[in-house]
Amino acid sequence: MTSRVVFVSPATNSSLRQARFDDGSSIDDGGEARARAAAGTLPAAVRIVMSPSVRCRETAAALGLDTAEAVEADELAGLDVGRWRGLTLAEVGAGEPEAVARWLADPASAPHGGESVEDLCGRVTRWLETSQDLDGRTLAVVEPEVVRAAVVHVLGASPAAFWRVDVPPLTATTISGRSGRWNLRVGHPLDPAEPHSGGS
Repeated sequence: MTSRVVFVSPATNSSLRQARFDDGSSIDDGGEARARAAAGTLPAAVRIVMSPSVRCRETAAALGLDTAEAVEADELAGLDVGRWRGLTLAEVGAGEPEAVARWLADPASAPHGGESVEDLCGRVTRWLETSQDLDGRTLAVVEPEVVRAAVVHVLGASPAAFWRVDVPPLTATTISGRSGRWNLRVGHPLDPAEPHSGGS
């Protein structure tokens, strides 16, 4: 039995464009247009799951996925950044420079009062361990940090590698495997106007 999970990162919204911790805003017009243009480029799937966020739900709808049948998975929620929600990294850095430095350097740190990167990686790993027992393909429209956590797990890397993974909007990261071993394909654009080059 082979399980496949295609992680799709959401379309742009104001938070993504402004390097702002997500504040629950909708995807913007450009992001929605790109997602609609990419509708039909995703493979058929046995199941659809989503991060429980506005931008992931709207991205799934714009991609033409059946959101009525999709499951919002709390395990795939974005990183809880506590009191930093809605602020830009620059704003937080100006007010709490030592806290930001500690947060970026130590994956077990959660100075914002929310969730640590280590905790996020742990819950995504638990979800993956359950998913490896599911036959067929799962489409997962999820926050970029969830994709990062999945990549860290599949590669057997330390949570310290989390910040070394970039996840552009509307890209697909595919993992497939069986018996607890996953293989990884990263960063395939959904936009047919931007074919995957196979580069790094």
